[in-house]
Amino acid sequence: MIVEQQVLDALRVIIDPDLNQNIVELGFVKDICIEKEKVSCTIELTTPACPIKEQFRQQAHDLLIALPNISHVNINMTAQVRQAPSKKAIQGIKNIIAVASGKGGVGKSTTAVNTAIALAQTGAKVGLLDADIYGPSIPHMMGLQHEKPSTSEKQLQPLHNYGIATMSIGYLVDESDAMIWRGPMVSGAVMQLIQDVAWGELDYLIIDLPPGTGDIHLTLVQKIPLSAALIVTTPQKIALLDCARGIAMFNKVKVPVLGIVENMSEFICPHCNKGSHIFSSKGAEELAKQHQVSILGHIPLDLKIRESSDNGIPITAQDPHASQSKIYQSIAGKAASVLSTIHAKKARQIPIISV
Repeated sequence: MIVEQQVLDALRVIIDPDLNQNIVELGFVKDICIEKEKVSCTIELTTPACPIKEQFRQQAHDLLIALPNISHVNINMTAQVRQAPSKKAIQGIKNIIAVASGKGGVGKSTTAVNTAIALAQTGAKVGLLDADIYGPSIPHMMGLQHEKPSTSEKQLQPLHNYGIATMSIGYLVDESDAMIWRGPMVSGAVMQLIQDVAWGELDYLIIDLPPGTGDIHLTLVQKIPLSAALIVTTPQKIALLDCARGIAMFNKVKVPVLGIVENMSEFICPHCNKGSHIFSSKGAEELAKQHQVSILGHIPLDLKIRESSDNGIPITAQDPHASQSKIYQSIAGKAASVLSTIHAKKARQIPIISV
């Protein structure tokens, strides 16, 4: 009869490519049950957005079904999102990811919205904060521009759509109003939108930052535990120059950069479906190499992405199986995996080997 140790020994072959250790030593294998010719176990990953989750499942199944006298194997895949220890931790929120760009108009909000929805579609608990006080766009993109948040026990209740808890100054003021505020007022408003909102339990809070490297960015870095930043750019040289400044800012304040998302990487013609690099090409690769960060994905300048955002039904919610949605889903998975690796390094729970 197969015993638990044989199951563990078989599963030691499976290596987590980000953490460079086998899943048994990482403590991912749980709840082993052996009943005659049947074996079942749980593999608990560090994020439900793991891009190779199904690969792990299949590999574990094949290894266990190959054991002698085993005719049935059941692998249950779960996830427990890790949280890096921080003195500034916000109760209930495990990770805060800033989506930033040095330059406006590069598609940062579209990326933030679709990445947040992609994370939620994996089963993660996700919140989305619109930190762009002067130009809030999240209410419209999330189809909530006509809704107003309620208040309970002196806290704002976030508005929900597509499995996401959201908050924005755009919910609290008229759509046509101009926010003519100085820097301290803006920074104070952003902090209220974080601290005075009943976010509940979140695995990830995505913050859609305004462009640049100004007051809001510094306030957030100083007062809340930013887990990491995701940088959005286009291939255009001017955008790349500003993107480099954004990376430099996060490096100076010791906030890890998960990677770069190159938006509008090519124009997809709606008639012939061919791509054209109207904003140049290879720029993000050169920038990533220069700053030693990863490219998380290339998003095309696509009519469906623009139309879905304008209509308040982001492409990942409108058609999760579309090719455009799969790009955002890949970005979300890679970002979550990099963040898990960063937490492992900080906690020094395992040795991280560079490859």
